Amino acid sequence: MKLLSGSELAGFVKERQAKQVRALRQAWGVFPRLAIVTDTDNPVIDLYMRLKQRYGADILIDVEVHRVTPEELSATISALNGREDVQGIIVQLPITDMAQVEQVLSLVAPEKDVDGLHPHTAFDAATPMAINWLLAGYNVELAGKKIAIVGRGRLVGAPLEKMWRSSGYNVTVFARGDDLTKLKDFDIIVTATGEPRIITHEMVKPGTVLVDAGTASEDGKVYGDVAPEVRTRDDISMTPEKGGVGPLTVTALFDNVIQACLREVEFRK
Repeated sequence: MKLLSGSELAGFVKERQAKQVRALRQAWGVFPRLAIVTDTDNPVIDLYMRLKQRYGADILIDVEVHRVTPEELSATISALNGREDVQGIIVQLPITDMAQVEQVLSLVAPEKDVDGLHPHTAFDAATPMAINWLLAGYNVELAGKKIAIVGRGRLVGAPLEKMWRSSGYNVTVFARGDDLTKLKDFDIIVTATGEPRIITHEMVKPGTVLVDAGTASEDGKVYGDVAPEVRTRDDISMTPEKGGVGPLTVTALFDNVIQACLREVEFRK
């Protein structure tokens, strides 16, 4: 099997980002800052936030975590929107009341929505951006290929479908309840359902490029969408169990923070 390692590619991008941040600090006096807002107490979410804090520290971007109650979400986001020293804001999903998620995400100022989830965001969504980087980094050609996206979630499936359709690619989306055995007709599969082991051996034809962007928690452990037997095959290319899309998603998020800072510099000129 050919592994599509996001960790390896993220290292190269991280070096470039560190240089950009040093230039922002030294030449322009801009000190990039990302604010993360959460109203949940979940060990998996805490892990994701620690990873972002660690990455930010490595490239000299300050990362604040605001732990609030559901009742405090709106006021906290509003206050962060008004802070000139905060260039990026993300709401760490899921929130306690997912019925309110659209309303909460729309509170983030579009020019600070570095997760790319606001209806009028100024940025590409981080995970679809990461998937594009990953495939381009391994010279996977999308034009002329049959592409399947499994799952239409707000973080991956929906924005990725929009991004790829706008580029003219041949994309089919499989939603919950669809016949996934039809996946064997596709050249490239991106799955992001959050349902562990839903993609099985017979759904994947030889030569397929398979990107597992799904995450689910079971007994405190994180699992992807792909069943273990698929990972034993040597006739496909796919992301590893760890170090696939995830590292590049964090990298893409911080790229958006840097872009927000660069726009600030342009505004000053």
